[in-house]
Amino acid sequence: MANINNKVRTSETGDLKDRLVAINRVTKVTKGGRTFSFSAIVVVGNENGVVGYGLGKAAEVTSAIAKGVEDAKKNLVKVPVINGTIPHKQEMRFGGSEVMIRPAAAGTGIIAGGAMRAVLESVGIKNVLAKSKGSSNPHNLVKATVGALCELRDAYTVAQTRGISLKQVFNG
Repeated sequence: MANINNKVRTSETGDLKDRLVAINRVTKVTKGGRTFSFSAIVVVGNENGVVGYGLGKAAEVTSAIAKGVEDAKKNLVKVPVINGTIPHKQEMRFGGSEVMIRPAAAGTGIIAGGAMRAVLESVGIKNVLAKSKGSSNPHNLVKATVGALCELRDAYTVAQTRGISLKQVFNG
C-alpha cells in the first residue's frame, strides 16, 4: 500500500505527537469465562509531512495505547504538503471505506470528520476538503486515508519520474 519511496527512518522524524483514534473493548471467551482486553488504533505524526498509524492490544487501556504508538512509529511515511494543503485530489478504498481528499484554499481548515481528521492533523495539513463514503470503521478509514496520502505526488516528484524539467510539467 505505502510506496517504498515514502518510507521514513525514525531518526529523521523529529518530535512525534500521537493521537488516539479509537479504543475498543474486545472479549475472548474461554471455558473459564470471558477475558476482556482493549484494542487501540493510534496515529502519530510530526505535523510536518510525516505520519504513521499503529494498532495495539492489551489488558489495560494505557498499555494498548503505548503498543499502538510503538507500532505506528514503525510505519511512518512522508507526505507532500504544499502551503498547508495537498498537491492534488486523491481517492482511495480500503475494505468497505472509501475516502476522497481535495486541496483547499488558505483559511478553509480541515473539513473532515473522526478518523480522517486525526490523520490529516497529524500530517500537518491545514486546509483540505475530505469526504468518506461507505463504512465508517475507524481502522479502514485510517488505512484508506494514509493510503491516499501515500499516493500523492508533488510536481518535483512527477518531473523526476518522467525525466523532464519542472517547467515542462506545467507547460505540457
